[in-house]
Amino acid sequence: MIASSDPRMPILPFKLNQDRRQHIPKQKRKVMNWREYDASLRQRGSLTVWFSDEAIEGWRAAPRTTPGGHPWYSPLAILTALTLRAVFRLALRQTEGLIGSILHLLGLALAVPDHTTLCRRAETLDVPRPRPRREGEAVHLLVDSTGLKLCGAGEWLLEKHGTKTRRSWRKLHIGMDAETGQVVAAALTTNDVDDGSQVGPLLEQVTASVVAFTADGAYDQEGVAGAVAAPHPEAAVIVPPRSTAVPSETAETTPTQRDRHLQFITEHGRAAWQKASGYNIRARVEATIGRFKQVIGDGLRSRTDQRRATEVDVAVHALNRMLELGRPISVRTA
Repeated sequence: MIASSDPRMPILPFKLNQDRRQHIPKQKRKVMNWREYDASLRQRGSLTVWFSDEAIEGWRAAPRTTPGGHPWYSPLAILTALTLRAVFRLALRQTEGLIGSILHLLGLALAVPDHTTLCRRAETLDVPRPRPRREGEAVHLLVDSTGLKLCGAGEWLLEKHGTKTRRSWRKLHIGMDAETGQVVAAALTTNDVDDGSQVGPLLEQVTASVVAFTADGAYDQEGVAGAVAAPHPEAAVIVPPRSTAVPSETAETTPTQRDRHLQFITEHGRAAWQKASGYNIRARVEATIGRFKQVIGDGLRSRTDQRRATEVDVAVHALNRMLELGRPISVRTA
């Protein structure tokens, strides 16, 4: 590229029209419950650990009534160990050592699950899902996806020897309750799976009724609208149409939700549509993905797909538990 001799001409070509662009000022917000939220943030890092009487009694597995081997540890014990592993980003052997030291400091005569048991039981562990807020209360579901690296020899070779290798990764799909901030659905797939194809599996994990479904432009597909309408026919589908989108053939007689979105954008513009439809609330699910990668990490440590799925479920369970300690209540000031 030849540099311009005009001193008023910017060097970077994408800033040529910056004076004529529409600059949207950043919102200013104030946290109204800062004292409680500040205390909850400190509590998330607290090392205070206790075992309730129910947890002590439920540490050992219940007697098996069918033929086969008898497990030593209950799902509660395995979930406790794997949760500590996810939060502190430990390997399985270090997790075994941490559980052993905690039980020793508490003076509890409980057996410690070894690392091979944790690895094997992670294959079939059933992680509990968050309970609905109140019976019959609808959920505004926010959906998005992100990539998670696979930690292994490939990453080590790249760091040690600078070897060029094809990095493998998995795609994490999450569905978040817009009101509570909790992740109510999660799915782990390969990197070649389309985002829209996972809407059905995510909705199957949501026990409450869905009043609205919000996602980005990658979900602007006919199959997505059908997947939402099948179990929740009254749900609003808030997905921005693509720039090349055209109305359907029945837009004049029986317009779909997408047709009404297109008409509003044509008449008032995309920015006005985002504000009127409430699409901007989708930023909360992006913040949740950022919190996932900051607290849990951006990679998967397990070696099989089923254990990776359990690793994700345990991580989501830990994040939801942290969120129960407290979350900010903010209002816009400017």
